[in-house]
Amino acid sequence: MNGQKHQYIERHTRAVRTERLRGDAFVRALYSDALERAPWLFRMATSRRLSSALAFLNYDTFIGARITGTLRFMRECGVNLDECLLPPHSLDTPRKIFERQIRYRECRPLPLDPSAIVCPADSRVLVGSLGEASALFIKGKFFDHEELLGVGRRDWPGAFNGGDFAVFRLTPEKYHYVHAPVSGTVVDFYELEGRYHSCNPGALVRTISAHSKNRRSVTIVQTDVEDGSGVGLVAIVEVAALMIGQVVQCYSDEEYLSPRAVAPGMYIKRGQPKCLFRPGGSTVVLLFERGRVRFAEDIVGNLQRRDVHSRFSLGLGQTLVETETAVRSLLATPVNKLAPDDNGRASILENRTSQAEVAHVA
Repeated sequence: MNGQKHQYIERHTRAVRTERLRGDAFVRALYSDALERAPWLFRMATSRRLSSALAFLNYDTFIGARITGTLRFMRECGVNLDECLLPPHSLDTPRKIFERQIRYRECRPLPLDPSAIVCPADSRVLVGSLGEASALFIKGKFFDHEELLGVGRRDWPGAFNGGDFAVFRLTPEKYHYVHAPVSGTVVDFYELEGRYHSCNPGALVRTISAHSKNRRSVTIVQTDVEDGSGVGLVAIVEVAALMIGQVVQCYSDEEYLSPRAVAPGMYIKRGQPKCLFRPGGSTVVLLFERGRVRFAEDIVGNLQRRDVHSRFSLGLGQTLVETETAVRSLLATPVNKLAPDDNGRASILENRTSQAEVAHVA
């Protein structure tokens, strides 16, 4: 890993932006060859204790704000405090800024298409496929999906063999609630222990399958139900990272009211708040069954732009370029939808979505 810049595509303008990698020098030192030759020190540096201590220093005290320049960083990154539910003067600590709530129905409207699968976070996204026959085959670059979901957890890893995925990387200045990307019934929820690797692009390049090794929460949603999104099983994986002390499950049916923990049997609705990263930046990974979704054409088209400097690559100079997306914006549409036939059995209804709106990646 070196100090090269990292760029992404701003979705609504299609402009190339250079990311300000906060703490990049620290991350480069942490993931250097010298430190990795001292395994005990590397384990300590990615431990929950140190991660929590760094989070407290950075986000819970004004001393931390003065030392790290967090408040200045927020202003420079263009955090829009006007969209917040609370008045700006009440957001008087970095933690309160990170955990802010917004008027998401006005500021992050859902797509007009009621069948659309939506982005779960304000973040930078990469999409790909676990299937070798797909043009988006990127197996093993960012995670091992069996390890990500936990070996031995029923047959959830097997359900997503050859399927598609989307990796959403939240940076520290982002709105840090994660919203449900689909509607359906939760059939499983569990947490997996792990480390606290950084989600800095350079760290992810050095630590192969880092998302599979970090602490994470896994929600399996069955969308082939009444009022569901009709794209089969969907795995929503919230991945903790350096300075992320907790992922709080707090699903709300309306606004942010009456939040409750996600649990098997409950119905979750597309676009509603599901959980909160506390605090800092982290990652959400979505897994879809094979052949059930088409990713948005612009996200797919941005992946291998030649005019963008990205730290992510497939090797041999082939870059992978992120697209900056808004929570609740279009991610994908169903390829087909299951519905009961006259005898109560599942039948497939072909989706009529225009090819001009989406890109077929199956």
